[in-house]
Amino acid sequence: VDLKWRFNLLVFTMVYTITWLFFGFIWWLIAYIRGDLDHLEDENWIPCVENLSGFVSAFLFSIETETTIGYGHRVITEKCPEGIVLLLVQAILGSIVNAFMVGCMFVKISQPKKRAETLMFSNNAVISMRDEKLCLMFRVGDLRNSHIVEASIRAKLIKSKQTKEGEFIPLNQTDINVGFDTGDDRLFLVSPLIISHEINEKSPFWEMSRTQLEKEEFEIVVILEGMVEAT
Repeated sequence: VDLKWRFNLLVFTMVYTITWLFFGFIWWLIAYIRGDLDHLEDENWIPCVENLSGFVSAFLFSIETETTIGYGHRVITEKCPEGIVLLLVQAILGSIVNAFMVGCMFVKISQPKKRAETLMFSNNAVISMRDEKLCLMFRVGDLRNSHIVEASIRAKLIKSKQTKEGEFIPLNQTDINVGFDTGDDRLFLVSPLIISHEINEKSPFWEMSRTQLEKEEFEIVVILEGMVEAT
């Protein structure tokens, strides 16, 4: 699914081709073992598959069987139990291959990678006064004309932590309030918006000085969720 399109199409083609070749070889092998290929001109001989004269025709019969084309020229006879079993196996495995490959292509098509590239975040976050409150702020915007509906945003502070018992947590996660209690975390991205986090007693930055912010090793992860307008 994560491969490039050309490799996805190559895998898609190769899987079907190998499946058809494999079952085509089995059909040819059955005809060869039963002696059908030695009685092509014998009208009294009942072959496993009528009008199967070699590997090429066995390969074509395999394609017709798995894709349910049904041209009618080549057809299995009731005097061939091994052929009936193989027909059932190919029909079942063919359905599984179809479901798997179509599912992979659907997931590949529906991946929102290109859509995600149009969501822009500011390169830098700033700490400044806003409405007489010290706030951490950054900007987010959507470049597409089709909007993202029911968008919501949340942020986490990820840094190492050592508990009072001496346990070291390398990736401790702390929620950063960007408006959950006021509803400001639910966005309508018709234009770039400034996301603000008030640095108060409940903020993970409350006890950090400017020097600590410059030296501290941490990461702020911002998560924007929503649905594409077309869906």
